[in-house]
Amino acid sequence: MKRHIKGWLIPAIIVATFCLFPLVVRHDYYIHIGILVLMWVILGTAWNLLGGYTGQVSFGHATFFGVGAYTAGLLAIKLGISAWWGMVFGGMMAAVFGLPLGLVCFRLRGPYFALAMLALAEVMRLIATNAVNITNGMVGILLMPSFASKLPYYYIALVLALAAIATVAKVMDSKWGYYFVSIREDQDAAESLGISSLKYKMYSMSISAFFTGMAGAFYMNYMGFIDPAVVFSLPHISIMVILVVIMGGVATIWGPALGALIMVVLSEIFRTSFGTAHVLSFGILVILVIIFLPNGLVGDWVKIKRVFRPRRAEVLGGE
Repeated sequence: MKRHIKGWLIPAIIVATFCLFPLVVRHDYYIHIGILVLMWVILGTAWNLLGGYTGQVSFGHATFFGVGAYTAGLLAIKLGISAWWGMVFGGMMAAVFGLPLGLVCFRLRGPYFALAMLALAEVMRLIATNAVNITNGMVGILLMPSFASKLPYYYIALVLALAAIATVAKVMDSKWGYYFVSIREDQDAAESLGISSLKYKMYSMSISAFFTGMAGAFYMNYMGFIDPAVVFSLPHISIMVILVVIMGGVATIWGPALGALIMVVLSEIFRTSFGTAHVLSFGILVILVIIFLPNGLVGDWVKIKRVFRPRRAEVLGGE
């Protein structure tokens, strides 16, 4: 009982901190950074379910992000419906869009699946660029902001982030979670035990795509502008979300949240401190984490603690 309480104490403190953050720090710039962190928590958690727990490494999650963003935008400019409905329909459209993709791409394994998803995101970018009558092409979609203050956006993002984390935690604590992990570890062995790998991969992709699409719809509402190069971007969406999960810890519940916080904050610090060299500085940091902490900060937390234990033991022994 005591261990159970201790296990939830730190997450509860973190959640409380995020709830109080915009009330204590009232500067719009820092609240904006907080909103970006929460958006990447949603994206990292969604990707982690498919790529981390199910073992299907996707380089094309920008596809679902873009579908969600364009669903929200098109609802507003074509049908006159509030883009906030895109928070629901964007996630649903992304999940539905993922069904035929999964049926095709899940027949591939390893790097072939990753490359197929990468190619898919590029195809979607080209379609959105050339379907000018529908998407406005490179002109993009511009919406007026719904709120003058950033506080509503912050708390909406916080609710979505907590919903994504809670959903993934619940799923991984269920029978589906065990099936996802068994497929990741050995797909052939899982199928020999009667687990339909295609079916459960589809379940994993649907949930992952849903939350990614919701994040895209939120981005449309918050930023007020999208174009194909932004929402279907390989480096800024698909690669960034993988780095977020790697930094925090693949196949961990809280790893993507920690990774999102570190990546967004550090990228902003590097951008303001090093200018055009911030990408190089950022890349070096990621390489060091991959080399020395291959399981991420949360995944290798025991290893991190072990580094400081001998030193503490020497101090106690010297006394």
